Amino acid sequence: MSAPIKVDIWSDIACPWCFIGKRRFEKAVADFDGDVEVEFHSFELAPDTPVDFSGSEVDFLATHKGMPETQVRQMLDQMTQLAATEGLEYDFDALQHTNTLLAHQALHHAKQHGLQHELKERLLSAYFEQGRHVGRVDDLVELGSEVGLDPEGMRDALESGRYRDAVQADIAQAREYGISGVPFFVVEGKWGVSGAQDPQIFTQVLERAASEGAV
Repeated sequence: MSAPIKVDIWSDIACPWCFIGKRRFEKAVADFDGDVEVEFHSFELAPDTPVDFSGSEVDFLATHKGMPETQVRQMLDQMTQLAATEGLEYDFDALQHTNTLLAHQALHHAKQHGLQHELKERLLSAYFEQGRHVGRVDDLVELGSEVGLDPEGMRDALESGRYRDAVQADIAQAREYGISGVPFFVVEGKWGVSGAQDPQIFTQVLERAASEGAV
């Protein structure tokens, strides 16, 4: 048995392309004739975002990117339609924009308990499809419990800031790699794939990694 292909993925919860890229990558893995080991890493697209942003997603993007509201609405409509092609039901009207630093700490906690993939999926769905808040301790504890994480253990990890340094280490590693946008996929520490590429692109990289590893 050959060793699984290791893929490190930098992404942010508040990144619509990251959820789409996750789905496309999952399709590639399903088509790939081999084992793949995935680890998610932290990346903050807008670290200056307040935990409780008072406006809508349109308000945030119009302010943050300096775009006219009509252009933002058109962009979000297009993103919603694109997400639907991957089976995702984005609801930008219900979305509660927030700072994702605490959510990234929660994902590191989940990784220690073998539930990182489950929590990653839960947080993305909660944020983009269900209008749930993912920036506060109580909300993250509740979402974590839905995937099998102990509520008290999660609360203690978040309130103590136990994984704050781990999040910053991920961000520093991204900077070292020259990653400026997400999602970003690093295969076997050698090949980088930027963005939510078509599944066949991911499959090609996985196959190349497998063939070189077999030499």
